[in-house]
Order: sequence, then structure tokens, then C-alpha cells
Amino acid sequence: MQVQIHTDNHIEGTEAMALWASNTVKTTLDRFASQITRVEVHLRDENAGKKNTAESIQCTMEARLEGHQPLALKHQGANLNQAIEGAAEKMSRLIDSTLGRVART
Repeated sequence: MQVQIHTDNHIEGTEAMALWASNTVKTTLDRFASQITRVEVHLRDENAGKKNTAESIQCTMEARLEGHQPLALKHQGANLNQAIEGAAEKMSRLIDSTLGRVART
């Protein structure tokens, strides 16, 4: 599973942050690793670098599954950790739901 991290110009996209974010996504989605080809994570500061308020960091995540249309979602959090972890957990539930529906048909 390949994980790509993209940030806007208001979020410092350090190598350490990208490694942490990538590992968080891989760990959360590990049980689907054989079915996921790529996950793209886009991080954006809704306040454009001004004082952070609740839910000011938006994480848009897109997962590409073999044989399926891409799945995409958004999650907002007060900081990068909350935004990324929340989006990864949401994606896990979405993939589980999507693959469950396919298995029943």
C-alpha cells in the first residue's frame, strides 16, 4: 500500500510528519493492505495559518481499492493528529462497509 501525503502552504510538511502520517494510515488500514493500491492524504488549514480554532485542520483522504471506484472522505480536527487519525478511522469503516456490500451481492 502506497501512502502519499500532501499539505497546503500553511502546514509544514516535514519528513517526520509525513512519516508519522503515513505510518498512522498504514497501521489503521493494515487489514485491507492487500486490497488497497494507494492512499492519498491532503491536509489543509481552514484558517490559512491564523490562530487555530476547533476543527480547523481538514484531512481529505482517498483510497484506491483494486477493482473498485476510489473512496474519498473528509475529516476535520483541532490539530494534525486528530484530523489524520479521524480520517483513517473513518476510511477503515468506509472500506469495511464497501467490501461488505460487495461480498453480499
